[in-house]
This record gives sequence, structure tokens and C-alpha cells, in this order.
Amino acid sequence: MIIMTNATLVTEFILMGFSEVRELQILHAVLFLLIYLGALLGNLLIIVLTTFDEKLHTPMYFFLKHLSFLDLCYISVTVPKFISNTLAKRNSISFLGCITQVFLVVFLACTELALLTGMSYDRYVAICHPLHYAVIMRRRTCVKLSASSWLSGGLSGLLHTATSFSLPFCESTRIHQFFCEIPQILRLSCSDNYSAEVGALAITSSLSFGCFLSIAISYIHIFSTILKIPSVVGQYKAFSTCMPHLIVVTIFLHSAAAAYLKPTSACPSFVDRLVSVFYTVLPPTLNPIIYSLRNKDMKAALRKLVRRSH
Repeated sequence: MIIMTNATLVTEFILMGFSEVRELQILHAVLFLLIYLGALLGNLLIIVLTTFDEKLHTPMYFFLKHLSFLDLCYISVTVPKFISNTLAKRNSISFLGCITQVFLVVFLACTELALLTGMSYDRYVAICHPLHYAVIMRRRTCVKLSASSWLSGGLSGLLHTATSFSLPFCESTRIHQFFCEIPQILRLSCSDNYSAEVGALAITSSLSFGCFLSIAISYIHIFSTILKIPSVVGQYKAFSTCMPHLIVVTIFLHSAAAAYLKPTSACPSFVDRLVSVFYTVLPPTLNPIIYSLRNKDMKAALRKLVRRSH
């Protein structure tokens, strides 16, 4: 796909990455490869365990399986391209490839936030209304929450991609990031009229704030209920099921807000580029660790799987 501007033919973008020093580029590529393999293994393991172990066929693990599949796709959109470009001494991405990357990043990021909101509601019902949990969180309810998450993410991706790439681009095609990120793409535009993208950002920000508010309200009720539990062991058990989810949400929201709501600089610092890692690479890597290491059901399912394999 080609866009013509004033005597300029834009067919690709240049991804500047983290450094121009070759040794550091190799180091970054190796580090990202290790992270990617870890995320791949962890998320695939969760998908396998929650699919084949009947004890994990509950609403909580239904959402966790969707989250793991989403994270698998999410990290695969940006990291493999960065690694292959670095090792091949290339730093370009085609115009169509950039459009695809922007759509998928926004689509999957918005879906993740919506899915995390659904998971917070699941925890709220489980802790605040345990006697009605089986009735409220029926399979149909879980499917509806999951489907609405994917649908809202897809619509957000289409909206942001359409508004970002409808603008004309100038001669410079250097994106100071390791993937195609909307704030950096807007900086390359010849036009000062960002009203369409600002409108899209306002819509997405409002929906994100709604998700944040829903999560916050859920956890206020959850913590007030937990503090009423007379047993210290009971309180600890309830907190241990909620805190991992809260940690994931906090990291994801803060880093995404810092990347998209902060004014874009002409030459972003290393810290600015690192912030993008926190919402694109870190959540898919940490989710399997946070949700699995201290989870007795997941450990038991893993031991069962290992015994079967032997």
C-alpha cells in the first residue's frame, strides 16, 4: 500500500529501536528472545492445563485461558519482528505491516483491559456473593463477557488505525520506537489536524476509564468483604486470589496511560521507549508467573500433567 505526499513516496517506515550500537542491539535482541520464549511457554502451559484439566473448568480459569491466548497473540505482534529485524541488520517495516501492527496492538491492548475488567467482576462475585456465584457466573455470562471484550477491542483497533493512517506523512519515516506506535506515527504527519485521532483517543480513554472505575469499585467491595472475615487464614487466602489480578491491572494501565497521554517528544528518551515495553511485553510475560506460581490448583494440574507424560 502506498501513500503519496509532496514529492514523497512512503512505502515503509524505519523502526529506530533502542540503540544504534550494534553490540547493544544484539543484547536487546537476545533479551527479548528469552522473554518471548518464556511468555510463549508460560501462556501455552496455562492454555493446555485449563483446557484438559476438568477441575479448572470454572469461570476464573475460563477468563484466564482467554487472557493467556490474548497475551500469546499480543507479544507475538511486536517482539518477533523486532528480533528478526535486529538479527538481520534491518530496521524497516512495510506500510501495510505498520498498519497491521498498529491495529493488532490497539485491538489486543483494549481487549486485555476489557477482559481484566471481566475478571475483576468474577472475583467480586466469588468473594462478595459466594452463594450466588454459580448462578451469576454461568457459562453463558462468561461467554458474553469474553465476546464483548474481543468485540470492543476490535472496534477500538479499527477506529485508531483508520484515524491514524488517514493523515498525510512527510519525508521523515523514522519511528523512534521498536514497533509502530500511534503517538510516534502521528509525529510523522504533515498535517496539524489531529481532531479525528483525538476524538478516537477520547472515546478509548473514556471506555478505559470506565473499565478502571469498574475494577476499582469491584475491589473496594472485595477488600471491605475480606476485612470482615474473622479468620486470618481466610483473609490471606482471599487476598492471595485478588492481589495478582490487581498488580497486572496496575502495571498495564499506568504504562499504557504514560505512553499515550504524555506529549510526544521529537526524540524520545530510552525511558520513553521502555515505558512501551511495560504495556506490550511485560504483561504477557508476567501474567503466567503471577497467576500460576502461587495457585494450588494450577500446580496440582501441572503435576498431574507431568505424571501423565511419564
